[in-house]
Amino acid sequence: MMNTFSVFRHVCFALLLLIIVCSDCETTFAQQNATPVATPVATPVASAGRDSNSFPPMPVPFYRGSHPSRPDLRGFYFHNVMLVYLLGLFILWVWTASWIDTDANELKVRPQIWNSIVLLTGVFAFVGALCVPGIFLSFLTMTAGYAIPMGIYVAERNKRVPESGKVLTPRHIKSVALRLLSRLGVNVGTKEARSVAGGPPIRLIGKSGTGAGEVDRSRQVESSSGYISARELIYDAILRRTTDIHLEPKEGEMSVRLRIDGVMYPAEAFDRSTGDALVNIFKVLSAMDITERRKAQDGSFRAEMEGRQIDFRVATQGLQGGEKMVIRILDKGATAKTLQDLGMRKQLVEGMQGIVSQPHGMFLTCGPTGAGKSTTLYAALQEINAYENNIITVEDPVEYKMANVTQIEINTKAGQTFATALRSILRQDPDVVMIGEIRDGETAKISCQAANTGHMVFSTIHANDTIAALFRLIDLEVEPFLLASSISAILGQRLVRKLCVDCKEAYKPSADMLQKIGLPADKVDKFYRPPTKPEGTCPACNGLGYVGRIGVFELLIINDRLRDLIRETPNMTAIKAEARKNGMLYMREEGLRLVVKGTTSIDELSRVVK
Repeated sequence: MMNTFSVFRHVCFALLLLIIVCSDCETTFAQQNATPVATPVATPVASAGRDSNSFPPMPVPFYRGSHPSRPDLRGFYFHNVMLVYLLGLFILWVWTASWIDTDANELKVRPQIWNSIVLLTGVFAFVGALCVPGIFLSFLTMTAGYAIPMGIYVAERNKRVPESGKVLTPRHIKSVALRLLSRLGVNVGTKEARSVAGGPPIRLIGKSGTGAGEVDRSRQVESSSGYISARELIYDAILRRTTDIHLEPKEGEMSVRLRIDGVMYPAEAFDRSTGDALVNIFKVLSAMDITERRKAQDGSFRAEMEGRQIDFRVATQGLQGGEKMVIRILDKGATAKTLQDLGMRKQLVEGMQGIVSQPHGMFLTCGPTGAGKSTTLYAALQEINAYENNIITVEDPVEYKMANVTQIEINTKAGQTFATALRSILRQDPDVVMIGEIRDGETAKISCQAANTGHMVFSTIHANDTIAALFRLIDLEVEPFLLASSISAILGQRLVRKLCVDCKEAYKPSADMLQKIGLPADKVDKFYRPPTKPEGTCPACNGLGYVGRIGVFELLIINDRLRDLIRETPNMTAIKAEARKNGMLYMREEGLRLVVKGTTSIDELSRVVK
């Protein structure tokens, strides 16, 4: 289709040139054979003296050409202005058709259909412009044949791209205008607007702090040579749904790796000088010491993109070959999800709603770093009426903004830790307390005591599964009797990548595979996986085969029998057997449900859940 389109485009262009050349030849021929006489003027003839067999006189003089008063245009049947407009619009149509062809194939927006529509409407519009009478109809035919399909295509493709990728929007038109004026040496608008117009639509804002004399540090790096590269790196990472950016020094280059949906992917590397400049820019934005390259440092900055603010946590570490930097992206403008949005089955959602509605107790989520524990706690808080309850959170850092919730961010440099903050907020008459993480024995003991004194406590802990989380609290020197009376439930979770719905492919699993994972062969028809032989790059997933992540959960609800086991003889085997009697499913069993539904692949589940 693309080859046919290219050939047809060249044929149309050749036909237009042929029409113009023929018209010029006719003009030249007419001028060479024209008799240099004055323009004839009709002579009125008296009707009474006219021969009855003769024709009546012409009311206006006859002429051959575009205008009767222009002898040099005899034989030229094209209007000058309309011919220039026709030629310009034809060139614009050729360029637009080529862009639609490329853009539709990249976004998979029915490229064959749109190529056909653009070609047919363009041909009919230009042929019609040459045939219809009158300048106005010719102008209207040409303009409509170009603008109507172009506008409909833009409306359809803008629905499939993010706000920053939309075209012919007020933001896009303003950005293009500012760039064109800037190239002509005309500076219009604010400095920030011109800066965004000269690069990706994102503005980096340095850490200003609240101390006296501190200023926005972004002003110090806007004129740096690598500032545009820094914005492009951050902007590209956000569009790819990146959670962490790794800048790692190598010999002669600064390698870049992005963590997307929990998996590291290499990106285009920078040369060493540009990479070092990027590191210095981010250190200045984060209020770090750029002269210190050996000791570890940490800081933060933020950015504004598409009307929302995004926070970045920066950490550096001196290496033998340079300085490594890791930038964590925290989208504080995002809203907390509900329990239904997490991908839980109906029974788990009902069990969670019953737990979070309790007047007191302690609910824990466990899993490794990046497993979505904080997101689950926020979803649980959404189930509680924030107007009727005093909800206080202590976090590091605050990841989601919640209305009518008191959110405290700890500051270890100022001596404010989870334990010290928890002591103070218990005097603030809270109904629900959320602790970002239980890291030490002091925090664990205070949390259990708060659960026993009429508060509902939410928190997270690092453990592989729910049973291991119980014994992790005991390892933190929490007395078994205190733990048994305070704990209400523990939720273990992992995040698995979801298959791209546009490019995933089905296949028939082997009987050995089904037997190995414990599924009946007669009840499983097909599994899904990423494409083994992808045809081009899928625009929905950028060729990764996965888009987004979904939770795999394991809910342990503490009943009276489990409390007795925890209080008397904490034994992992006995507690696990009792939990299975109560109907608890392991994370792998919950994950197989997603595999059968086609949400994820068996390889992805095996990678995350052992």
